[in-house]
Amino acid sequence: MWDRFLKACRREPVDRTPVWFMRQAGRYMAEYRKIREKNTLLEICAQPELACEVTLQPMKLGVDAAILFADILLVLEPMGAPFSFEKGEGPVVHNPVRTVEDIEKLRLFEPEEGLPHILEAVRLIRKELDGKTPLIGFAGAPFTVASYLVEGGKSRDYLTTKKLMWTEPEAFSKLMGKVAEVVRRYLRAQVEAGAQAIQLFDSWVGSLSVADYVTHVQPHVRHILQDVMEMGVPVIHFGTGTGHLLTHQRDAGGTVIGVDWRTPMSTARELLGDGVALQGNLDPLLLLAPKEITIARSQDILREVGGAPGHIFNLGHGITPKTPVDTVKAVVDAVHEFTLT
Repeated sequence: MWDRFLKACRREPVDRTPVWFMRQAGRYMAEYRKIREKNTLLEICAQPELACEVTLQPMKLGVDAAILFADILLVLEPMGAPFSFEKGEGPVVHNPVRTVEDIEKLRLFEPEEGLPHILEAVRLIRKELDGKTPLIGFAGAPFTVASYLVEGGKSRDYLTTKKLMWTEPEAFSKLMGKVAEVVRRYLRAQVEAGAQAIQLFDSWVGSLSVADYVTHVQPHVRHILQDVMEMGVPVIHFGTGTGHLLTHQRDAGGTVIGVDWRTPMSTARELLGDGVALQGNLDPLLLLAPKEITIARSQDILREVGGAPGHIFNLGHGITPKTPVDTVKAVVDAVHEFTLT
C-alpha cells in the first residue's frame, strides 16, 4: 500500500506498521559515498538531479516514505548568513548572529527565489516516485536553526543562545520570528511543489526547560505548524531529549509527534492522548548492535504500541554513518512482518 505512511499519520487503520528512517539517505550507503567522492553535501543539495538520486537510494530497502535529501541549514545562505561544513567541526556560520544589528540584517526571502533548486528537487522526486511512495519534506525549527546562527556552529550547552534569550528577550524573539517566518514559507513551498508530508526538526530544543520553551519557542513553532497544517498534509513535529516537552510540542502543532528513544512509546501515548499519531522510537545506535538484538528491540516497541492506529516506526534520531545496510533492511522487514501476525 503506497499510502500506508499517510494513513498512519491520519491515525487510520493500516495493513502493517509503516517505517522510514531519519537520515535514511546518507553515508551508511555505498551509493551515497560514491557520489560524495565527487560532491560535497552542499553541492548535492544544489543539484536537483543529484538530490533526487540520493533521496531515492533507500527505496530499495522497502521503506514506506522517502524524505527529501537536503539540510536544515540551507535557509541560512539566502537569509544572509553564509556557512560551510568544515572537516572535524561540522557546520560553521561565518558571521554568527549575536546583536540586534546582526538580527536586523537577516533577510526574509521567498523560497522560489532563495532555494529554487530544493523545490525543483521536490518536483523531480515526486515525478520519479510516480505515486508509489509518498515524499516527506522538512525544515529545521526556529530554536535549532537559531542556535546555529548564534553559536556559529554546533554547541554542547547552547550557552550563547540561552544568554541572548535570557538577557535580550526582545532581540531573541525578533530572531526567532524571522527564522519562523522563513521556515513557514519554505515548508509551504515544499508542499506546493509536491511534498505529501512535512517534518519539522527541532533537534536541540530538548536543552530548554518547560518554562523557556513555552515562553520563547512555542509561539514561533505554532506560527509555522498551525499554518502548514491548514494545507491538509500530515505534519510531524520532532525533537530529541524532549520527553518533558511533549505535551507542549503537541499544543504548538503537528498531526504526528516524534518520540525519541529516551521516552517509552506507552508513556508518550499516555501523555499525548489519542488525538495525534506517534513516530518512533528505536535508539539509532541499536542499528549497530547484533542483528538479533536490533530486531528484538524493534519488536518490543511494536508490542508496546500494541497495534493501536497512528504509529509510524522510526528511529529516535538519524541513522549513523557506520550503520550496516543489511541491518536497516532487516528492521524494515521485521516491522512489516510483525504486524502481519
